[in-house]
Amino acid sequence: MTASLAITGAGGFLGWHTRVRARAQGAGQVSAVRLGADASIDAVAEAVSGVGRLLHLAGVNRGTPHEIRDGNTAFARQLAAGLRRASTPPATLVYANSTQAGDTTDYGSAKMEAAEILGATAADMGVEFVDLRLPSLFGEHGRPFYHSVVATFAHQLAQGGQPRVDVDRELALLHAQDAADLLLTATPGRAADTDARHRTVSSLLGTLSHFAALYRVGEIPELLDAFDVALFNTYRSFTFPTQWPIPLVRRTDQRGSFVETVRAHGSSGQLSYSTTMPGVVRGQHFHLAKVERFVVISGQAEIALRRVLTDETVRFQVSGVEPVIVDMPTMWVHNITNTGDNLLFTLFWTNELFDPASPDTYPEDV
Repeated sequence: MTASLAITGAGGFLGWHTRVRARAQGAGQVSAVRLGADASIDAVAEAVSGVGRLLHLAGVNRGTPHEIRDGNTAFARQLAAGLRRASTPPATLVYANSTQAGDTTDYGSAKMEAAEILGATAADMGVEFVDLRLPSLFGEHGRPFYHSVVATFAHQLAQGGQPRVDVDRELALLHAQDAADLLLTATPGRAADTDARHRTVSSLLGTLSHFAALYRVGEIPELLDAFDVALFNTYRSFTFPTQWPIPLVRRTDQRGSFVETVRAHGSSGQLSYSTTMPGVVRGQHFHLAKVERFVVISGQAEIALRRVLTDETVRFQVSGVEPVIVDMPTMWVHNITNTGDNLLFTLFWTNELFDPASPDTYPEDV
């Protein structure tokens, strides 16, 4: 069956986010297009032939000036050759370009030349071409000291370090999931930089440091908008799984005991609970943005999580006898199973009110 979507650079940071987004949107079969020295033009042609939308994400943004310049243009020429040889060219070609395209840097020059190569080929082949110029991207599972300063700061803070600002300047930032949505839906002329948020490096460090200080003890910071949620989820991804679960303090006296499960600073949210029969599994879904917390208050359970599109799995054995916090990282499929002999009672907290029209819940088994 011909794929509806094909992606170069599918294994990279933006490629993973885009494939997760496509999975959540029910985009159907996704074909990974290999480029590079070990990929033939015939193989590229076969991979792109007949697809509805081809996303070109592969690129080189680190290395020597020669590696950056030649790497980006070589990928573009290889893909262009594959397009010309395809039996049925794709309907749309989307290029993940950069807002730096055309500036005086080697990277900017290379991205501009690649866009010209792909645009000319698309015009010759009758393929719709979307030159999507993306600002700096950040998001869950970014590589510190490589993908963005957000990833670097989040990694350092999660490790208990004290990041510093060497050069303070304003950045235009876009979450990788927002970039993925644009790649999957944008039409010619769509400007991605209008969706970017502008923050100085020092203000980013201040925000992330505040998040880290509160989250280290399980508290939820005030999340004023979707950008704050995206930053917080990015930070959370660097704490998982090594910092989980977080034990809760049980206060006991002659009346019984009291345990505080959620302390949210100025954030809206929804608290609910469930009962689960022995052996029954709940969950089996993932979220793109929602912050969700599980706390077992009675019974025994296993909480299992798997990173979407991978076999990477984490399991926690939890009990109401010693209650702990386990927060669900975004883009990890999760479930909870009653592993005991008695009824399981679980508290669930999310940072947003449930909206049936936009539930941010995508079914999938761990």
